[in-house]
Amino acid sequence: METTSSSRVGTQPAEAQSPAPQDLPQSPDAAAPPVPAARRTAEGYLRADFPWYGLDGAFTGPRWLMQVAAGADGSVEHGSTGHGDEPSARGEIATGEKERFAVVVTVASNPLRRSGDGTGVLEATSVSSAAWLAGSGLLAYSWPVQMDHSLRDDWLDQQTEAAWELADDLAGPDWSTLSLPVDGEPTPFHYRESEFGWVLAGSTGSGVHLGAYGRGMSAYGLGFSVIGDLAAYE
Repeated sequence: METTSSSRVGTQPAEAQSPAPQDLPQSPDAAAPPVPAARRTAEGYLRADFPWYGLDGAFTGPRWLMQVAAGADGSVEHGSTGHGDEPSARGEIATGEKERFAVVVTVASNPLRRSGDGTGVLEATSVSSAAWLAGSGLLAYSWPVQMDHSLRDDWLDQQTEAAWELADDLAGPDWSTLSLPVDGEPTPFHYRESEFGWVLAGSTGSGVHLGAYGRGMSAYGLGFSVIGDLAAYE
C-alpha cells in the first residue's frame, strides 16, 4: 500500500477469513480464499490498536465477522463487520431472494508516514479511504442483471475505478449529506445511492474513519457504536 497521492487502499472479498499475522495482505490486490462463516475468528481484529465499529444496539439481527487488512509493516489498518444476511456476488439473481445487509468498515486514522523500509511513503487515511473501501466492497457483491459471467471481471474493474474516483470527490454532486448517530452523537456522513445499494463514509471522535455499504436495509435508520465484545460477531 505504498503510494504518494491517492486515497485508495487495499481491500479483499468479504468472504475472506481474518488472516494469521504472517498472512496479512501486503498489497492492494492480496486476498484470502473464501471460507465458511463458522471458521472466522476475532484474532485479526484483536491485533488492532483502534476501536472497531458496528451497528448499534437498535439492530437485533445476525452479526458476522468479515476480514481485516494490514500494511507492509504488519499493523492492522482496516476491517469490516457484517450485519443481516451474508451477501453473495450473484445475490438476488442466483437465489431469487432479496438480500438485506449492512457492512461497516472501520479505517484507522493514520498520518502520512514513511514505509518501514524507507523506500516510499504510506498515504494518510481519510474519509475518502473509507468511502473507497465501502464503494468497492458493495461492488464485490453486485452482479448486473443479464451480465454474462465472463464479462463481470471487466465490468468490476471499470466500476471499481469509478468508485475510486467518486471517493476522491466527496464534495461532488454524486454525494449528499446524511446525519447518523455514532456512539449516540449526531455525525455527518457523505452518502450516495446506486442501483446496487448505498454507500456512506464519515469520521468518528475516536480516531477512526467509518465507511458502510448495504442493500435491502435503509441507511437512514442506522446508528453506529464501538463494538464492546467481538464475540457477538463470531
